[in-house]
Amino acid sequence: MSHPIKLMLIDDSALVRQTFIALFDKADDIDVVAVAPDPFIAVEKLKKTVPDVILLDVEMPRMDGVTFLKKLMAQHPIPVIICSTLVGQQSATHMAALEAGAVDIIPKPSVGIKQFAQDSATLLYDAVRAAAGAKVKVIKKQSKHIQKLKADAVIARKPATAMHETTEKIICIGASTGGTEAIKAVLMKMPRDCPAIAIVQHMPEGFTASFAKRLNEQCAITVLEGVHGMSLLRGQAIIAPGNQHMTIRRSGAKYFVEIKDGPLVSRHRPSVDILFRSAANTVASNATAVILTGMGDDGAQGLYELRESGAATFAQDEATSVVWGMPKMAIEKGGAQKTVALENVAQVLLNASSHAGR
Repeated sequence: MSHPIKLMLIDDSALVRQTFIALFDKADDIDVVAVAPDPFIAVEKLKKTVPDVILLDVEMPRMDGVTFLKKLMAQHPIPVIICSTLVGQQSATHMAALEAGAVDIIPKPSVGIKQFAQDSATLLYDAVRAAAGAKVKVIKKQSKHIQKLKADAVIARKPATAMHETTEKIICIGASTGGTEAIKAVLMKMPRDCPAIAIVQHMPEGFTASFAKRLNEQCAITVLEGVHGMSLLRGQAIIAPGNQHMTIRRSGAKYFVEIKDGPLVSRHRPSVDILFRSAANTVASNATAVILTGMGDDGAQGLYELRESGAATFAQDEATSVVWGMPKMAIEKGGAQKTVALENVAQVLLNASSHAGR
């Protein structure tokens, strides 16, 4: 942006507002242009000043933050970052905020807010900068999807071919900011007999289980949070658990995931680069991979290594990305063979997987 990022703070705590004002005053490219103790006052201030980004609490008087977010995204979409104590305690709130249109979620401690602001200054600055470049749109209510029968999930998880074919295909997906809805859009289009899918979505510890559960209820395929030693099977997607890396290991005719600790890679744990490199090492030309919306460059090197190994590689296009950071870096690195609009990603992955390894 040519001008400083205009930030609005909505939080019922005067201490939080004062702390964040002082914090963002130290960033030359961010200006706090308005503050409000609740959504009703925020609405009045929005009539006079339209910010580039809103930093929003959840638990507030008169109207909670998620309800306000839904109303805002239905009428006048603005990039919103949720910063709340509730998302650190209730993963359901975390997922509800993402589904309502929040571009990022930052857990906030119930005590020690000044120390939190000091320790998390870089995280908060980066989140606001990424949100300022995010593309948001009106969130429309979606029709409810019929929940699949448990028997269907059991059958899809253990097809006979997965036990003895040695050329099983694996789809790998990496995403960050905006990725929860992008991943949902891809998985919703996957048939029950699709290749096994391994996913890294940058998400805090404790929230990936809820994310996987929510997707499992909405998709035809089985969606699970990764557990060490879990098999990668057709009709199944495995999501890396928050704060742990996930890799792919092959033993005989089968693929497994390994969950491990380790340092931050590309500033993240789990890291897309770690998943993609392991796929390049063990799956190679039988792999198909895509980098979806996200900030930063995690996955760019790994996608390049996958392409070098013979895998089919793709990146989400700029027009449909909430933040065109990770896909752009993957393209510049030479890892992506082509860009794909989000609505076409599932079919492109399926088509490429059907030709993989030939």
